[in-house]
Amino acid sequence: MIGVIDYGMGNLYSLGKALERLEYAYEFVSQPEALDKYEGLILPGVGAFGDAMRNIRDLGLDAAIRGYAEGGRPILGICLGMQLLFSESEEHGSHKGLGLLEGKVVKFQGDYKVPHMGWNELQLAQPEHPLLADVNEGDYVYFVHSYHVKVKQASDLLATCDYHQAVTAIVARDNVYGMQFHPEKSGETGMRLLANFAGRCEGVLR
Repeated sequence: MIGVIDYGMGNLYSLGKALERLEYAYEFVSQPEALDKYEGLILPGVGAFGDAMRNIRDLGLDAAIRGYAEGGRPILGICLGMQLLFSESEEHGSHKGLGLLEGKVVKFQGDYKVPHMGWNELQLAQPEHPLLADVNEGDYVYFVHSYHVKVKQASDLLATCDYHQAVTAIVARDNVYGMQFHPEKSGETGMRLLANFAGRCEGVLR
C-alpha cells in the first residue's frame, strides 16, 4: 500500500483518483508514526515552500520522512513535493528543505510568462532508468510552477523540459524520486510514470 502524505497543502483528490484508476491501494497519512506501515510514500504539494515545510515540521513529519527514505523505501515528491525533497529554496526568503537531494529551488528569471503553466515536452537525460519505462522523448506532461530546481548532482536528473532554459522535470537518486509536473493530470504519460513508481513500491515486498 502507498501512503499519500497529507500535511494540508496537497491536491489529494486527483492523485487519489489516479491511483484508483491504476488499482493501487493507498491511504492518506499525516501521523509520523504511521509512515512505516507503507511500502512507498508520495509527497504531493501546492503552494509556497516555506509554508509547506512549516506544516511538515509542525506535524513532526520532517524527521519521519527523512528516516523513511534513509531506510531505503521509495518516496515520490510531486510538484512542490518534489521541491521539498531538496536542500533549500529561495521562495519568499530562504528556507531549508528535507535535504534528501542536493539542489536549490530558484525563481524563474526573465522577460517571459511566469508561472510556467500548461503542457510541455519531456527531454530524457536517462531514458533507460526504470522510472521512465515506456516513457518517450517528447511525451507531454502538465506543469504549474513559478520556481524550479537547480540540481547539484547531474546524475540525479532524469528528464528536463524547455521553458526558456532547461528546467528540471524528473529526478531520482536511489529510492528518492521527484516530478515537477502533475502526473495525475498528465494523461497516459503521467499514469505510466505513476504506475512505474507504484511498481517500484511493490518491489520492496519481494
